[in-house]
Amino acid sequence: MVRELILTNRSYRRFYQEVSVEMETLNELVDLARHSASAGNRQPLKYILSCDAGKNALIFPHLAWAAYLADWPGPEEGERPSAYIIVLGDTEIVKSFGCDHGIAAQSILLGAVERGLGGCIIAGVRHDGLRKTLAIPSRYEILLVLAIGRPKETVVIEAVGADGDIKYWRDSEGWHHVPKRSLDDIIVD
Repeated sequence: MVRELILTNRSYRRFYQEVSVEMETLNELVDLARHSASAGNRQPLKYILSCDAGKNALIFPHLAWAAYLADWPGPEEGERPSAYIIVLGDTEIVKSFGCDHGIAAQSILLGAVERGLGGCIIAGVRHDGLRKTLAIPSRYEILLVLAIGRPKETVVIEAVGADGDIKYWRDSEGWHHVPKRSLDDIIVD
């Protein structure tokens, strides 16, 4: 069951925008993160939730979507996420957040997959613009934005080729291909 969730949890970048995600669902997903591990149990993460089309439209322009797809500016209107979770670090609790936000993001996305949703962890954020647009207080460091919705794309996992290229790419049908190193390549004796 966990393996299936992990294999289904891909970085989806196109969604059925008209399929809404309820605030209750976002709360349930953040509750999974709340129960996840935190260094020293400090629990410094805070969250901004959005499933409102107007607020989503304010968030979208501050995100960078796919570094390897240089000519793609991100999902078109109609294929954008129907929800976002902005992961913040409270600097009044700690100054460095280690890997807490990665653990939280994975918990949230696995919960999303379990509910038939998908998402993308976005670290390419124009922090100053997003902070200003949403009036995020300076005590909160913007760590990640999670795009959430019903996936509208097929993601294919494949072996890294002989050339060693790990860059993801899209084929003529719009399928998103993600090369993964073999198990033998990542285990060091």
